[in-house]
Amino acid sequence: MKKLSAIKMDKVWGYELWIASTHPNGPQKEFVDFCGGPYPLLVKVIQADQSLSVQVHPDDETAALLEGPGNVGKTECWYVLDAKPGAKLVYGLNGKPSCESVAEAIEKNALDPLLNQVEVHAGDFVFIPSGTVHAIGGGLRLMEVQQSCDITYRLYDWGRPREIHVQKGLASVKNEGLAKIARFPGRFECQYFSLEEIAVAGEARFKNESQADKNPAAVQLVYVLEGEGNVESPASGADKFAAEDIFALAPGEEAAFKSQKARVLKIRAK
Repeated sequence: MKKLSAIKMDKVWGYELWIASTHPNGPQKEFVDFCGGPYPLLVKVIQADQSLSVQVHPDDETAALLEGPGNVGKTECWYVLDAKPGAKLVYGLNGKPSCESVAEAIEKNALDPLLNQVEVHAGDFVFIPSGTVHAIGGGLRLMEVQQSCDITYRLYDWGRPREIHVQKGLASVKNEGLAKIARFPGRFECQYFSLEEIAVAGEARFKNESQADKNPAAVQLVYVLEGEGNVESPASGADKFAAEDIFALAPGEEAAFKSQKARVLKIRAK
């Protein structure tokens, strides 16, 4: 078992904490060594003091086409940790506008009417398949699980003088497969990862059932949503935990989380 230390990335709108990463743009050496190779997921905490750009990520096929062989796309999800009253995010486009109408709206700085803006609250869950136009609004703190990809195409940046990528962005847009935003249902699974929320009231035991000890994807993550306590592993000893800590469990490894009241999220790559 390994407790991972975050890498902070400062942004014009706030910051990101890369809390489980082997990605070349922000690798945690401890996690790279623990996995023994590239882990297929990237887990972040995002603090948005201002709105992020309106953006889209390619799927696997489009990423390889636009950025070269070996690149993968980015399907992701957000678990809302905290939200100021009235905080919103962009989740897809309204209706089914053509690429031409979206490009024209971007050119005229008039994209807002085409954006599906949704108010969210702490505990809400948002699944963002690759190709979804999206943006995190100001006043939100999120935990993000995604494919290990750092390809972002900005379509619109609210007047900030940063580069935008309209051609590649529009080539990536799908605007399909969107689900209603609601409280996290307790379990979620997609093509790339699965999440399971578990309450700790006294003790909760975990075992990474995988026996594929030479496969980095077999590493399992446990992220602390709330609460504090102690965690013990026969293989790795004892440690303390608090909200937003994340632990990696090797294949076959067991761990016991002990707390009067806590909630954790088990994260698995697929």
